[in-house]
Amino acid sequence: MQGNANRAEIAKGAFISPFEGLVPRRLALVTDAWKPQTNGVVNTLVRLVDFLESQGTQVLVVAPDGHKTVPLPSYPEIRIAYDPWRAVSRIRAFAPDAVHVATEGPLGFWTVGWLRRKGLRFTSSFHTRYAEYLSARLPVPLAAGYALVRWFHEKAEHTLVSSQSLLAELQERRVARHLVHWPRGVDATKFHPDHRRGDVYAGLPGPIWLYVGRVAVEKTLDDFLGLPLEGTKVVVGDGPSRADLERRFPDVVWRGYQYGEDLAAHYASADCFVFPSRTETFGNVILEAFASGLPVASVPAPGPIDLVKEGVNGAIDDELMKACLRAVRCARTDARASVIGRTLRAGHELFRDHLQPLDPNVIVPDRATLAAWPAVA
Repeated sequence: MQGNANRAEIAKGAFISPFEGLVPRRLALVTDAWKPQTNGVVNTLVRLVDFLESQGTQVLVVAPDGHKTVPLPSYPEIRIAYDPWRAVSRIRAFAPDAVHVATEGPLGFWTVGWLRRKGLRFTSSFHTRYAEYLSARLPVPLAAGYALVRWFHEKAEHTLVSSQSLLAELQERRVARHLVHWPRGVDATKFHPDHRRGDVYAGLPGPIWLYVGRVAVEKTLDDFLGLPLEGTKVVVGDGPSRADLERRFPDVVWRGYQYGEDLAAHYASADCFVFPSRTETFGNVILEAFASGLPVASVPAPGPIDLVKEGVNGAIDDELMKACLRAVRCARTDARASVIGRTLRAGHELFRDHLQPLDPNVIVPDRATLAAWPAVA
């Protein structure tokens, strides 16, 4: 690693960032959620890696696809590593400048354990409600789940969180020592009202009420699918709860996974996006809906309460039916306008700026401090 400096050198103002302007040359990104999974976490990380590599950072993604895997209990389409200890040898061989651990899974927990034992720096991020999901699937008390979450994040130099409301909640639960708001962006060209097509929902009575995302117990889709709404409910996505929900709600239209232009057209051609989950950390699909000119109806949860502006781009209510009836009346142009300026690049740069060097003897200043120092030839 280049540019080692001590505090005396910093005091003199003669300090070169070990990341040459806070850009690490080599980053190890550890995640239990990766391709071929289809969800918001994977989409976020894939776009992040593409950006970092375009800016000159070589990224090693330590994910289940590089390990022997088994199906996740109760969610067989997701496979997890059952040899997570191999992550350490992969990271050491790569010799990264920085390590970021993204998920509380076998790879994440094993890597954090190794980093803690060695006294090495790392950063983390909070993407899913691990404690709540664990309790929903196994007889594990919520308090025990949060004890694991606290252990996972407590030694991270920074823990990146997608919404301010969730950040405040994690502070109350004493999760992590330095929480950082990591605002998410959206590709407002890929998701755009111009992708509206008449053939997408041809023959279906309107209005079209759309849900996009995983079909799993924690998404509480029953709350949406059981509503006595006029028109047609459409679900784009898949998951372990689909077969049961299809049987129970035969009038719902199921489209499975959609990608690229077809996904964009499903958003832009609907009338209202419905977000029933109460356990979300953010909800990237909400931004995609807004960018497509689609108002959003949601229950109050971290993420939606930061994004949905009542009567402007949607509605929030404990009674989802009321939220739907208010949201569908919102102007599509206002929904679109609410995400203009929420660029992907801004979020990616914030992530990069908060990475820390693996070597605890190297001090990396924040951007404001670095800008105030004289240039070094």
